[in-house]
Amino acid sequence: MYGLELIVIIAATLAQALSAHSPACSIVGVIVFWRVLMGIGIGGDYPLSSIITSEFATTRWRGAMMGSVFAMQGIGQFAAAVVALIVTTGFKESLQTAKTVDKCDGVCNLAVDKMWRIVIGFGAVPGCVALYYRLTIPETPRYTFDVDRDVIQAGSDVKAFKSGAPKGNPDEITRIRAKENDEPQLVIPRASWSDFFSWILKWKNGKILLGTAGSWFLLDVAFYGLGLNNSIILTEIGYAHGEDVYKIFYNQAVGNLIITCAGAIPGYWFTVATVDTVGRKPIQLAGFIILTAIFCTIGFAYYSLSGRALLALYVLAQFFFNFGPNATTFIVPGECFPTRYRSSAHGISAASGKIGAIIAQVLIGPLRTRGAPPGSSDSPWLNHVMQIYSAFMFAGIFTTWLIPETKRKTLEQLAGEVEGTPEYDPDNVRSRDIQKAGYIGRGMEKI
Repeated sequence: MYGLELIVIIAATLAQALSAHSPACSIVGVIVFWRVLMGIGIGGDYPLSSIITSEFATTRWRGAMMGSVFAMQGIGQFAAAVVALIVTTGFKESLQTAKTVDKCDGVCNLAVDKMWRIVIGFGAVPGCVALYYRLTIPETPRYTFDVDRDVIQAGSDVKAFKSGAPKGNPDEITRIRAKENDEPQLVIPRASWSDFFSWILKWKNGKILLGTAGSWFLLDVAFYGLGLNNSIILTEIGYAHGEDVYKIFYNQAVGNLIITCAGAIPGYWFTVATVDTVGRKPIQLAGFIILTAIFCTIGFAYYSLSGRALLALYVLAQFFFNFGPNATTFIVPGECFPTRYRSSAHGISAASGKIGAIIAQVLIGPLRTRGAPPGSSDSPWLNHVMQIYSAFMFAGIFTTWLIPETKRKTLEQLAGEVEGTPEYDPDNVRSRDIQKAGYIGRGMEKI
């Protein structure tokens, strides 16, 4: 799946860049169609990137490895801002022909049409670079053992992985015979919808999914509420003004670079540096608390704050999003569920976040223009929108208490498969004969 979903993303991204208007369908409809398909691909990318990293990682630095994967978002945001800046500079003369965006026609309009296609299309380039590696990455041994129930292949894969080879090559007759003989001893439930619902209906399991999904939902209301309206926020803090369209776009690109370099990227890497020592839960909890305070400050003191103060608070918000719940909501769901449901539960959590993004954009975002004259771009209610975001961040404090601390614990312990630990669940235990035969988890922990 890891390569297939990237192919979907690449194809949909390129198709968006080539979209056009026609008498039968507007360009908006065409772009929406391709973005829905791209969203399906991205919906697979979130859980798979997390789970594959999690199941290959050593316990001691698993959080840092998963955090490093997620921190590439910051590098991507930086690259997007740089591409926007380069494209804006490249079309400088055409953009200078119009004083405002609503008067951008003729050569200015043609330049802008080329610009957005280049910016979106360029997003397919890193995907094309990564495609070969995704198509050749081996299956995780934990999946081979737990879900595919192929003990010999899983053990061979661990040995191969430790020696630097992509995949083990055991004797096929021995492998098939062992798989048939081991089947009666493997008492772990098979992955199925009925088993998933019976498993999740137990409060000790269900509360974890509620915690991961709920935290991601509450976070993304504010995270995407700001991120999808960056230009509006930059305008309000004085970083999107100019005497012509070129200056407006240039200042927006520079503003995005400042926010990304000063807030987002450092936040991601602070998480990478501390997540395996401080822990996931303290970072997420502290992040929600600090974000509550930041949004309260912006919301209730909005009209008394200077442009520089607003910019500083906005950068701080970006920092504590990423040195906080934006990173940990990606890491924790990749660790705290059994192998047979780990990716599905992570996908449910990520999808909950995107529901939060929809609510932010459709229901909360339009409130900022409440009371503004018709046709005006003013945001008289922006301070109240920030207050609403602070309420969602405050609610995130409580959902954080539902998640477990996963720092320095094996995936088997977190799944309730290790007898004698607080997480132990007899329903998830494999047969002792298979455990004694050289259980895959111990092999992975030695890497």
